Amino acid sequence: MTRLLLFTLAFLVIARGVHAQRPQKTKQKAEPTPGDVMIEKYLAAETDKLSKKFLDGAKTLKEWQDKRPRLYREYMDMLGLWPIPEKTPLHATSTGFVEHGDVIIDKLHFQSKPGLYVTANLFRPIDSLERARNGKRYPAVVYVCGHSNRGRDGNKTALQDHGLWFARNGYVCIVLDTLQLGEIPAVHHGTYGVPWTSLKAYETDGVKRPRPDDHPRWWWHSAGYTPAGVECWNGIRAIDYLVSRPDVDAKKIAVTGISGGGAATFWIAAADDRVACAVPVSGMSDLESYVKNKVVNGHCDCMFLYNTYQWDWTTIAALVAPRPMLFANSDNDPIFPMDANRRIIAKLRKIYGMYEKPELVDDYVSVGGHDYRPDLRIAIFKWINKHVKNDTGPVKDAGPLVEIPGKTLRVFREESDIPKDAINAKVDETFVARAKVDVPEKPVYPAWRSALVAHLKSNTFQSLSREVTAATDNKRVSLRAFETEAGVRLFRYVELEVPDSKLGTLLVASSKGYQNERLDGSPVYGLHVRGESGLSEWTKASPPNYVERADALLGLTVDVGKVTDIIATIKMLAKLEVDGKTLPKRQWRLVGRGQFGILAAYAALLEPSIKEVVIIDPPKSHMEGPHFLGVLRVLDIPEALGLLAPNVKLTLINARDPAFDRTEAIYKAAGAAGKFVRK
Repeated sequence: MTRLLLFTLAFLVIARGVHAQRPQKTKQKAEPTPGDVMIEKYLAAETDKLSKKFLDGAKTLKEWQDKRPRLYREYMDMLGLWPIPEKTPLHATSTGFVEHGDVIIDKLHFQSKPGLYVTANLFRPIDSLERARNGKRYPAVVYVCGHSNRGRDGNKTALQDHGLWFARNGYVCIVLDTLQLGEIPAVHHGTYGVPWTSLKAYETDGVKRPRPDDHPRWWWHSAGYTPAGVECWNGIRAIDYLVSRPDVDAKKIAVTGISGGGAATFWIAAADDRVACAVPVSGMSDLESYVKNKVVNGHCDCMFLYNTYQWDWTTIAALVAPRPMLFANSDNDPIFPMDANRRIIAKLRKIYGMYEKPELVDDYVSVGGHDYRPDLRIAIFKWINKHVKNDTGPVKDAGPLVEIPGKTLRVFREESDIPKDAINAKVDETFVARAKVDVPEKPVYPAWRSALVAHLKSNTFQSLSREVTAATDNKRVSLRAFETEAGVRLFRYVELEVPDSKLGTLLVASSKGYQNERLDGSPVYGLHVRGESGLSEWTKASPPNYVERADALLGLTVDVGKVTDIIATIKMLAKLEVDGKTLPKRQWRLVGRGQFGILAAYAALLEPSIKEVVIIDPPKSHMEGPHFLGVLRVLDIPEALGLLAPNVKLTLINARDPAFDRTEAIYKAAGAAGKFVRK
């Protein structure tokens, strides 16, 4: 015990001493810390790897077509939409209409899932239903909104000029509210870090509306939930609604929108082949821009899926090919910079060239910032006219309009009209189904375990599909610097070597250290995983949570990196030399408190030389952390701990929650009850 206390004190002194060397905050922009430089180089290197994987490496149309069914499943899975959800009744309802010259505007809502209300305005020629009785059907447009703040009116009311143009030019156009900025708002900023309580503009008509403010919601990563999936699904269900109408030609449907609506255009068109034409406007950049140039910091969560399968980002857009697509942007848009736009269109021309349909993809660049201008609108209208109506005639802009008051276009006129069964504000808790894992019977435990481990490796830990290699050590005596991955530099403190010991112990720690651990006299090593202390700690600012959000775009999380750190360190210690001689082969025990203990458990699950895990104060669910992409779609912490049986001894200290009864039951099913200790 004395040795452990001395070790802990030394560990803390070293950690805090290094931490104190960080520059003090000033009013000027702080200089990057060594940890910032380290992690940004690492993220840049990972970006470069993925940027070479356009089309998953397909070089011919045949190779692409062979890969595409799998890639489609992966894409939908990364949105949280695989298996594809059941298409429940829409219950489409009009709460009234507005006549505006030769256009009817229906105030419409439908349920994309039970209780998930989508509010919209439907613009159509005034005689569309009458003409439908005589066999006339109109092409249709799904218009998806960006982030226009119109409060209770919904952001759809900001784009009424587009809806009116389409209706006056022979289309039925549905303009959809977004999840966050619609009449029944929810959350787009789950991991970005902006609390709803700061968005005062949402108080309209003197009504103060309650908002969730528990941000950031890192559990979105573990749940596999992104609002991009909701926006995609709402668009798919909007198409379902349009094709059910007697005045809509189901074979002539386009989708368009700017900014968040541009991103949603990609999501919907890639997911639903009923989209005959797509015009995303300022809606997609690439990984080099998002990560290396930190453009991710300018975007909320609806702009991104979780890149679990580690794609080159432009492959998402390639799923639209060979359907007609105009990639429209502005030349001075800081959140969709032109260097990325040029890279994206160059890659898109390759895939359309493979289909021998190069004329079906083009780009348009407007002069100016992040906004619509007349030339940009005309380009959009001309492209859709040409590829949906086969009309190549001249196009006029929507022109000056007398704006219809937003309140007039509300679907739910008063706050009291909003349905009481609406789940919009809490849809993140249910949109992606959580795994329901049954405790196995003893005879089937091996197969049960194998299936779950395989699922974890092929999905949640896709980034660890390549073997973790031993960390590289500079062989200094006390404070040792080493790399667990290329560019990820960590530090450990070696307390004492016992050359003939057959058991080694690794403490996985934060800079706060440990209390009340009681271990035997085995060799003890300490590890501060990435970002936790000293020169490996990067600047943390919420918003924008750059490192954590950039990781997700690369198919990683910080916690997956920490698991890598543990495994690589164990493999390094297995090769450790004393007096020029390699130590005898050891088994390893990992010790960690709270989330660090769970990280240790996952390392033990993936590294067979780890034979014992001790966890103090374990969290009961990945809702609390640690966070791995989509892990709750496979299992939760009690089941993950059970997977350590029968080969790993597991000790849980202060694990009183009934959730850990499941862990105990799994150990019994594995025939390893004697290896489970609960205190």
